[in-house]
Amino acid sequence: MELIVATSVGAMTAAGVYLILRLRAFPVILGLALLSYAVNVFIFASGRLSVNLPPILKYGDASYTDPLPQALVLTAIVISFGMTAVLVMIAIGAFLETGTDKVDIERGDEDEEEPVK
Repeated sequence: MELIVATSVGAMTAAGVYLILRLRAFPVILGLALLSYAVNVFIFASGRLSVNLPPILKYGDASYTDPLPQALVLTAIVISFGMTAVLVMIAIGAFLETGTDKVDIERGDEDEEEPVK
């Protein structure tokens, strides 16, 4: 079970980094969402992966599921949803203003330096 979770976290992280390096706004937003999902799964798995156990600490038994990572992930999901909504609104505003969703900036003549002769 741990191998599956570790592989999925690695795959989501790799896909998120790849999408963040794209030159369009929408893939960048998807990449940030994938990275936040990967971090959420990692934090959730740090609380011990137990099957069919309640999320309550028992003092006498060593097998338990820690409820603190579950609460942290729930909070992180709400924050990442809000962050994604703000980024989508910024991307829509930039698209409506410029007509494109490219992230790169075109340089004008004033930004270029003259070559040294």
